[in-house]
Amino acid sequence: MMRRALPLAAALFAASLAGEARAAPVLLISIDGLRPGDVQDAEARGLKVPNLRRFLAEGTYATGVVGVLPTLTYPSHTTLITGVSPAKHGIVNNQSFDPLQINRGGWFWYAADVKARTLWDAAHDAGLTTANVHWPVSVAAKNVTWNLPQIWITGHPDDRKLVEALSTPGLTGELEQAAAMPYADGKAEDLPADVNRARFGVELIAKHHPGFMTMYLAALDHAEHETGPGSAESKATLERLDGLVGDLVAAEMKAHPDAVIALVSDHGFANVDTVVNLYRPFIDAGLVTLGQDGKIASADATPWGSGGSFAIRLARPDDAALKAKVKALLDKLAADPATRIDRVIDAAETAAEGGNPDATFYVSLKLGALAGPFVNGTLPLTFPAPIKGMHGYFPAAPEMRSTFMVMGKGIAKAHALGEIDMRAIAPTLAKAMGGKMPEAEKPALELAQ
Repeated sequence: MMRRALPLAAALFAASLAGEARAAPVLLISIDGLRPGDVQDAEARGLKVPNLRRFLAEGTYATGVVGVLPTLTYPSHTTLITGVSPAKHGIVNNQSFDPLQINRGGWFWYAADVKARTLWDAAHDAGLTTANVHWPVSVAAKNVTWNLPQIWITGHPDDRKLVEALSTPGLTGELEQAAAMPYADGKAEDLPADVNRARFGVELIAKHHPGFMTMYLAALDHAEHETGPGSAESKATLERLDGLVGDLVAAEMKAHPDAVIALVSDHGFANVDTVVNLYRPFIDAGLVTLGQDGKIASADATPWGSGGSFAIRLARPDDAALKAKVKALLDKLAADPATRIDRVIDAAETAAEGGNPDATFYVSLKLGALAGPFVNGTLPLTFPAPIKGMHGYFPAAPEMRSTFMVMGKGIAKAHALGEIDMRAIAPTLAKAMGGKMPEAEKPALELAQ
C-alpha cells in the first residue's frame, strides 16, 4: 500500500510544481514620462486618475524607480524589457551615434541592436503568444507574434506605409477594419495618436488574446517637453491617458481574468530653461572641424547629447594626448557656473553606472539645462531653451524617478515596495508569466499576497 502511495504523492507534487510555474498572461503598459508622484499624490496635485490610482489600492507599487544612465526613453525602455543596463543591452541613447549627420537624426529603431534577452523571448519560451504596440526598439523584434513597431523617418504620410511594411503581415489592415480608422502616423506622438494606438491595442487584445503584450503611450512625455511637467496641459493629457489605461485594463481582464497587469514609465521630468551647446567650445578647441558648408566635416571628440547629459566619444579612445586635451577642456568648462555642468565622470565611473561603454567621459548637466545637438557653428555656448521640460540626467537625481505598479491575480494589494531598481522589473514580470530572465542584473521582486 505504501509503495502504491509513493508514486501518487510524487505525481501530486509534480502537478503542484507545474501549477506554480504555469504561465500567467501579462499586459505591460508604459506611459512615457509618468512621475510616481502624479499617481501617489494625485489628489494634492489636482489630478483625477482613478484607473491609475486603482493600481495602488488593488496592487503592489514602487514609491519610485531608480533608472539607468541616461534617463532617456530608448535606453530605459530597453532596460524595462531586458533587466540589464544600457552598457549590456546596447541601446545607449535615443538616437544612433552620427556626428557627421549621415543618418538624418535616425533613432535606435531596430531590435537587432538589442544585445540581451527580452521579455518577448521569455514569454515565447514559456509558451505564450506575444504582441506589441509602438514599444521603442521593436522593429523586427524576434518572438513577437503580432507586432506594430515604432518607427518614423520624416513625418510624411509614407511613414504609415513603412510601419505597415514592418508590422506583422496583414495586422494593420485587420485592426484598421476592427477599429474603423487608419493606424496613427509613425511620428505622431501626441494625445490623438495615443488614443488611436490604445484603440488598436484594445482591438488586438480582443481579437488575438496575446499571452504577453507591450503597449506604449507617448503623449504625456510630448506634453511635458512642450509645456513642462505639472503644467495644465500635462495634467489634462495624463487624465485622458488614465481613461485609455482603463480601456486597456478592461480589455485584458475580459480576455484573461487571471492576467497580471503592470504599468511603468521610463523616467521622471525636470523643468528646463537653458540649452548648453558643447559643440561651441569643442569647435573653438579644434576638436570638431566644420566644412565650408558649415556642417561637421570631422570630429576628434563628439559631445553626444542625451537629454540632460552628454556622452563624450573620442575618435581615438587610446590617444592619451587627445584624452588629456578633452579632460582639460571639460575641467575648465565645469569650473564655469555659466556652463551649468553638474558632474563629469570618466569611463570607469560610466561603466560602474552601466552607461555607454564608448564614452570616455560623461557629463551631467544641472537640472534646468539640456544638452543641445549640433545645429550650426554660430550658436553660443548657452541660449534659452525652446522647450519647457527634459530628462536624461544621471539617475541619482530624485526628479528622474519613474513608475512601477502591478495588479492582478496573486498580487498583494495596497503594498508599497519602496524604491526599486529599474533592472528588477523585467525578471519580476518574467516570473509572473512563467518565464526566465537569467541575464537580469537584479533579482525578481516579491509580489505575492
